[in-house]
Amino acid sequence: MVRLPLTPAEVERGQRLGALLRRARGERSMLLTALDAGVSPETLRKIESGRVATPAFPTIAAIADVLGLSLDEVWSEINRSGAAGRLAPSERRLAS
Repeated sequence: MVRLPLTPAEVERGQRLGALLRRARGERSMLLTALDAGVSPETLRKIESGRVATPAFPTIAAIADVLGLSLDEVWSEINRSGAAGRLAPSERRLAS
């Protein structure tokens, strides 16, 4: 299956997600965080670095839970900065 290239908005959201997770993790070990969330450390590293801009929902839910973040906080953070104005019409419906 061919994967479509990410839009600039998706790349930006992935970078904001990675930054949020890094801040929330703080001094906590990436290895322990990943293991507690049930994901590989490599997966967490890629998400935090923005290399995986659109991770699976269960992955983000598990990491957010370990870090004490609500999914509302995650959604709000990754869609901040007026990003909704740059979303495609179909994405805007999902963001509202």
